[in-house]
Amino acid sequence: MFHKEGSKIILIASILFVAGIVLAGEFVTLAWLRIALQLLALFFYVMILQFFRNPNRTIAVDNNTIVAPVDGKVVVIEEVFEAEYFKDKRLQVSIFMSPINVHVTRYAVSGLVKFSKYHPGKYLVAWHPKASTENERTTVVIENSVFGEIMYRQIAGALAKRIVNYAEEGTQVVQGTDAGFIKFGSRVDLYLPLGTKVNVNLNEKAIGNKTVIAVK
Repeated sequence: MFHKEGSKIILIASILFVAGIVLAGEFVTLAWLRIALQLLALFFYVMILQFFRNPNRTIAVDNNTIVAPVDGKVVVIEEVFEAEYFKDKRLQVSIFMSPINVHVTRYAVSGLVKFSKYHPGKYLVAWHPKASTENERTTVVIENSVFGEIMYRQIAGALAKRIVNYAEEGTQVVQGTDAGFIKFGSRVDLYLPLGTKVNVNLNEKAIGNKTVIAVK
């Protein structure tokens, strides 16, 4: 199953892949070179397909948990000052996604979208300390009945050139449903109320809709 955001790219990649295989077979006479080119085309085609994969991960909604919004590695767990919306201290949990991770963003909690804003910006590597405030990003705040207001921030990386955000202010969203997509390497930051019981450790692998990030 593939994400809808990849439909055009997958179509173009499919056409180019078939054309590359045919052209290499027709015009490259050296067998080793023909096979090498065809294998290279296959490699890039498989990379495109795996990047836009969208595994079916339905969950039982649980307002007492905050689930991972994306697949990746937990790279930050620390208390920070959040200056855009809360303007006070929050507990930040960041998940870094490499190009081989699933890049679908899912809602970590259910609730009302109180804030949703897009910020143009730079394309620093996603693990750079200033990526949260200087890179292209979207900021979304959801008011949950148990945890209160939870923020997540989609952050573009050095390769990510487009962030897709489905969260609209004033709408009700459901934990685990599709919240957007980030193309080609990125990061998501969660900002939780101080005192939230974090359920993951640094460098732990997180799986979207499966890993419990925090519990009440």
